Amino acid sequence: MLKFWKKKPAAAQAAAKQANPATAEAPAGAGVPESHPLLREALAEIPSPADTQPQTERFVAPTAAAPARRSWRERLSASAFSRNLGALFVRHPKLDDDLLDELETILITADVGVEASTELVEALRKRMHKREFADAPALLAALRQALVSLLEPVQQSLQVEGRKPFVTLVVGINGVGKTTTIGKLARRWRDEGHAVMLAAGDTFRAAAVEQLKAWGERNQVPVISQGQDADAASVIFDALQTARSRGIDILIADTAGRLHTQGGLMDELGKIVRVLKKLDPDAPHEVLMVIDGTTGQNAISQVRQFRQIAGVTGLVVTKLDGTAKGGVVFALAREFGLPIRFVGLGETATDLRSFEAAAFVDGLLPESVGRG
Repeated sequence: MLKFWKKKPAAAQAAAKQANPATAEAPAGAGVPESHPLLREALAEIPSPADTQPQTERFVAPTAAAPARRSWRERLSASAFSRNLGALFVRHPKLDDDLLDELETILITADVGVEASTELVEALRKRMHKREFADAPALLAALRQALVSLLEPVQQSLQVEGRKPFVTLVVGINGVGKTTTIGKLARRWRDEGHAVMLAAGDTFRAAAVEQLKAWGERNQVPVISQGQDADAASVIFDALQTARSRGIDILIADTAGRLHTQGGLMDELGKIVRVLKKLDPDAPHEVLMVIDGTTGQNAISQVRQFRQIAGVTGLVVTKLDGTAKGGVVFALAREFGLPIRFVGLGETATDLRSFEAAAFVDGLLPESVGRG
C-alpha cells in the first residue's frame, strides 16, 4: 500500500496512458490510498465493471480425468496361459478326453507344474465321465473353481500394524525387481498414512544405493545408506536404530540380489537376520521374497533355498503383465503355501496390487466364464 499520493501532471498522465494501454480503463479511484476512511467509503459505493455487465455462463474447460486403473483381465489377458486356454476352447469345444489332454499340456507349459496339472485334470476327467458337465463351458467353470480353491489359502494381505517399526526385509535373486517393488511399497504405505523409511542394504550392485535414493526422493521417504561395498548388516542395523528413534512406522530393507546357489551371499542374509534380532527379537517381521513371474519352475528351488536361509514369510510375484505364463503362482501355492502378498501387473505404483485369488484366475481364463 502506498504511503503518499500525489496527482501527476496532465501531460504525465497522458504519456503514461499511451505507454501502457492496459491502464487506460482503470476503475475509478485507482491509485487512491485506501487507508483514508472517507475514500474507502466512497469507493465501496462504486460498482465494479463486472457488476455493470450482463451475466453470462462462464465456460470452464473440462479437466483431464485420471486414467482408470486397468482391470486384472486387461493386464493378464496377453499372458501365454490366457491366450492358449482361450484358443483351446475355440478350436476344440467338444467335451472329451482329447480336450482334457490338451488342457493338461497347457497347464504344464504355463508352469503350473506337472503334479498340480495332472491332479487338476484327472479330477475334472472323473467328473466328466460321471456326466457332471453338460458342455465345455461347464468344464471351464469347474476348472476356474479348482484354480481359485488352490490359490485362496495363500491370499493373505500383509498386516503392518502392531509393530513399530514394522521391519520388512526384501530378498530375491538378481533382476526380479526388488528395488522397484520397494519403491512401490513405500508409495503404497505412505499413501495409507504410515511413516516409512528405506534401508539401502544392497551394497553389492553398482548404483543400487542411488537407485533406492531416487525412489526415496520420489516418494518423499528417508533412505539410510552407507554407500557401495559397506557391510549390509551394519547398514540395516543402523537403519533400524534410526527408525526407532524417529518413530517410523515401517522400515523396508533392500538387499543385494543373489543366486540361491551363491553360498557367501546367502550367508550374508542369515547375518542380516541375526543382527536385526539383537535390536528386536521378532525382527524382521516380514521377509518378502520377490519372484519374477517369467522364471518358471526355477522359482521353486529359489524359494526353497531363501526360505531355509532367511525364513521367507511372504511372496511378491512381479512381471505378470505382458507375456508372462502366470502358472508359477499356482505351483508356488501348491508347493509352499506361503502367502502371496502382492503381484506386479505393470510399471506404475498402483500396478503393485494385493493378491486376489479370484481376480487373478478370472484374468487368465476366457472371458465367457470370468467375473471381470
